[in-house]
Amino acid sequence: MTPDPQQLVLNLPHRSALGLEDFLVSGSNGTAIELIDGAVAWPNGAALVVGPVGSGKSHLAHVWRAKTQAVRLIAAEASEAAVQEATAKRAVVVEDLDQGIADEAALFHLLNMARQGKALVLFTSQQAPGDMTIELADLRSRVRALPIAQIAPPDEALLQAVLVKLFLDRQLAVEPDVIGYLVVRMERSMAAANEIAAEVDRLGLAMRRRITKQLAQTALKNLENRRTGS
Repeated sequence: MTPDPQQLVLNLPHRSALGLEDFLVSGSNGTAIELIDGAVAWPNGAALVVGPVGSGKSHLAHVWRAKTQAVRLIAAEASEAAVQEATAKRAVVVEDLDQGIADEAALFHLLNMARQGKALVLFTSQQAPGDMTIELADLRSRVRALPIAQIAPPDEALLQAVLVKLFLDRQLAVEPDVIGYLVVRMERSMAAANEIAAEVDRLGLAMRRRITKQLAQTALKNLENRRTGS
């Protein structure tokens, strides 16, 4: 019986580097970096970072948490008790504000604490405040008044740097021509870059081949087939 040329690949989770030195800066995310660097000057002690899935919001929030020893809350799980406990640390990250708020009064209380200088609060969201559904009028107006940094879709230079970093994280040596091939053919998003790096890694291991344009082409085709269900 002819052996299968593909080796068994274990589907183990990959841990990305999340340090400040690993956050790649370009024109698409520079304002967000400037915002968190100037946290002490935030009007009323709070700010909001807005960007699409995989744009780097969580990475940026992780960097700020490490810098300030902030407590992390998810908006859809943030209760009054959780907010009270978090403010004891005087710095709080509230992620996914657009995905629903468990207790709007609790977040309004948190913003009051920030306004009184008793806490610094960094929010993240995929949507701008005007697009969110917030029932409590006072909270809605406070959120809409927050200073905002919008993370735009990555430019080509940033995508190239991100792909290089993702492959290095996976200990993969990839030639510049392969990076260039991928960048001009992929969806312009961080989420797509992560998907491509994972698929290239999987194919390289399964087929026991070095990373070439042909393998990259196969990876792109596989991802497209999964999206379309073909």
